[in-house]
Amino acid sequence: MVKQVIPKSLNEAVDYLYDGSYRVIAGGTDLMVQKRNTAETPPQFGENLLFAFNLDELKHVNKNERCVRIGSMTSMESILHQNDVPSLLKEVIQDIGSPAIRNLATLAGNIGNASPAGDSLVPLYLLDAQIVLISKNQFRHLPIEKLILGPRKTGINNDEIIKEITIPIQDFTKTQWTKVGGRQADAISKVSFLGAVKIENEMIVDFRIAFGAVYKTVIRSRDIEKDYKNISVSELKERRIEISKRYEDLILPIDDQRSNKEYRKKVALNLLNDFIINL
Repeated sequence: MVKQVIPKSLNEAVDYLYDGSYRVIAGGTDLMVQKRNTAETPPQFGENLLFAFNLDELKHVNKNERCVRIGSMTSMESILHQNDVPSLLKEVIQDIGSPAIRNLATLAGNIGNASPAGDSLVPLYLLDAQIVLISKNQFRHLPIEKLILGPRKTGINNDEIIKEITIPIQDFTKTQWTKVGGRQADAISKVSFLGAVKIENEMIVDFRIAFGAVYKTVIRSRDIEKDYKNISVSELKERRIEISKRYEDLILPIDDQRSNKEYRKKVALNLLNDFIINL
């Protein structure tokens, strides 16, 4: 028989996770769809459930001189109304679902679900987000790219829960977010692209690119990025074909009901090229 628990505190939650095996549910906007059943019947879960969305200890946005800390149960809608949250993250969240979904959905839920089409993951990769995990005996801090291992696969241990997401303070001269979906709102991405650059005296100081829904995880290559820092804007534009060819080797999308792999790769590379041309 499946157990369902609703802990009253974070300590109680980690005690449950230490003593038994539970699937943690935040807002449930991903899991309820995955586990949906026939009409007018409840979702079918074959594992014990721990509902964490009511934990006020995990609902916060705090900023210091180094980073912004976002509690794991802070709803996406709440994040939109926080001045301390990076504007780039808020721009992406505005394109996620409807207000009703955003009032339940969380960054931690997207992280735990680990879908390569999860829109909020793209800015978290690009912004160097660290995921703070807590269990009964330890804290762990992991870069998001080391936590997410593939579709529906993470490095979160069974006795751990996501406590918060930390994002370093940073600024960019220009950013570009593009989501390609079947309709303007409340759609799963066919392709998503996020670019960010910092320019000082016509020189590229920082250059970052991230793609969603075109590989088993979000794509971001720090090796490619570092090769195009400390060059002029004009040189970056001249080398855009070279840059595109390097990313082409990383972009390995799939065919599914929403799109096909040829379309996804072509669109992703076009968005990259457009971002560079328009700097």
